Amino acid sequence: MLVLGFGADEMNLFETIHPTVRLVWYLIAYLPVGLPVIKEAYEGIFQKDYFNEFTLMVIATVGAFCIGEYPEGVAVMLFYSVGELFQDRAVNRARKGISALLDVRPDKAVVVRPEGRTTVSPEEVRIGETIEVKVGERLPLDGRLLSDAALFNTAALTGESVPQSIRKGEEVLAGMIATDRVVTVEVTKDYSNSALSRILRMVEEATERKAPAEQFIRKFARIYTPVVTLLAVLIVILPYLYSTFHTSFAYVFADWLYRALVFLVISCPCALVVSIPLGYFGGIGAASRKGILFKGGNYVDAMAKVNRVVFDKTGTLTQGVFTVNHIMPATDVTEEQLLTWVASAEQSSHHPIAGAIVSYARLRALELMMSEDLEEVPGKGLKAQIGNSRLLVGNARLLQEAGIDCPAELSEKIETVVCCAVDGKYVGSLLLSDLPKEDARTAIEKLKKLQVTDVRILSGDKQALVSDLAKRLGIARAYGELLPEGKAGMMEQWKAEPGSLIAYVGDGINDAPVLALSNVGIAMGALGSDIAIETADVVIQTDQPSKVAEAISISRQTGRVVWQNVCMAFGVKLAVLLLGAMGIATLWEAVFADVGVALLAIFNAVRIQYIEIK
Repeated sequence: MLVLGFGADEMNLFETIHPTVRLVWYLIAYLPVGLPVIKEAYEGIFQKDYFNEFTLMVIATVGAFCIGEYPEGVAVMLFYSVGELFQDRAVNRARKGISALLDVRPDKAVVVRPEGRTTVSPEEVRIGETIEVKVGERLPLDGRLLSDAALFNTAALTGESVPQSIRKGEEVLAGMIATDRVVTVEVTKDYSNSALSRILRMVEEATERKAPAEQFIRKFARIYTPVVTLLAVLIVILPYLYSTFHTSFAYVFADWLYRALVFLVISCPCALVVSIPLGYFGGIGAASRKGILFKGGNYVDAMAKVNRVVFDKTGTLTQGVFTVNHIMPATDVTEEQLLTWVASAEQSSHHPIAGAIVSYARLRALELMMSEDLEEVPGKGLKAQIGNSRLLVGNARLLQEAGIDCPAELSEKIETVVCCAVDGKYVGSLLLSDLPKEDARTAIEKLKKLQVTDVRILSGDKQALVSDLAKRLGIARAYGELLPEGKAGMMEQWKAEPGSLIAYVGDGINDAPVLALSNVGIAMGALGSDIAIETADVVIQTDQPSKVAEAISISRQTGRVVWQNVCMAFGVKLAVLLLGAMGIATLWEAVFADVGVALLAIFNAVRIQYIEIK
């Protein structure tokens, strides 16, 4: 109708028929795009939000009709509505992109029960029950693999497209896809506590945590919009007042009202209000596809400013998969006896070292004993009661605090040493080793390319072992033999240094205090403990340390795009605002300054999702 109206105006058809027909024609054209905006403006006023972009558009277009600029009134509302449509689609696409990436939880589970296989909702499956998953289906719940080794697609959790081989007895997570055979799984977590549910909650909460730029723009818009409305009123009133004192100045109400309307349209802040959060949605979505979960836009901002990265060692820079290299029993103890004691005490622990010892003991077909009264001592080891004997299993410090001497030569060993004492007497040690992760050195190189040259290690392991790893990876500073409180003390000391913005990367329970203290806490999500993941600000689902550099790169890209949008929107709007106030710009330029800039900002924000991070 707008295009046909332009044609009719060119041929003077409306004047030929009747001038009122022209008003009715453009009014009918206005209603489909104007009524929804009028409704939004009314609801805003009803909620005491008097000055918003909807109100500005209604005032501007109604004003245009009042001075006979019908086509421009329709065009402003039409293009504004089209811009809003693009904005809504872009925001929804960003939100759905994040949710669709993660919300892949199946809505049914096949449970193997005594009466046969039953299909139920995953919420109805109890811990300890057995479920069956066919080839190509997703696991509905976390559990332990009962079948022989099988391949699983873990892309929904880690972003990795290469199938992962999981052996019998190992953990499998909701969202994984069985790719080569039908598998049976013993459920270990209920539906609400599955890894996938937890990830989805994190991402949903992330969109609610606003970055400083978003918070500033929203506060700014609440002040900015009423101010420009007042200025628009002054554009009409001040020339009139001036003309009453200077009769030579010809005041034409329609001309100054038109300038005020142009000013109102240009001042609409939607380009800023929509494109900035959209930029953060895009950044969070791009990171999610890489297996990196930001818990909020504020952490995207914080990550971009990080200038120091501190790594935990075991399970973070190293594989966390220990192997027993050597068994060193005391003179009156056999290897089997020592290994049985240590493995029996460690079988209830979730530490990687404990898992390696228990696996090695089972490989040697040793029968483990029941342990009771288990007490974990963070950073040192554990205490347990086995039969009538009291065991201490851990590093030399644990035994020394109990007044038990360990052989002096143990301190010279580079390997990880697990000492054991029974009823206050030293009975031997196990030596274990842990290899660096495949991409650990790549992670350090990538960080240095991003100008993050200050990389450090904090660990509870022996200084010799930590220093050896640091040397192999090219890390200058490495601190070993630290208890959790020691790590926390060093973090507080470093944070106090001027200009220091620290990211800490860890995976264990003992890392939780340091993760909370750092400027940005990063948890290794696949193998990491629940408490570390809950405490952290960023979660690396793939357990690859190189993802830390990718997270920093994505954060910086997101920040650049957001501030590009801010500068572009302010620059164009300011220029056209001045032109409008001087009567040079028309409503057409105003439409570009509002809708056009908003669309350019949206397209720029969406671009983040397609940037290839190397």
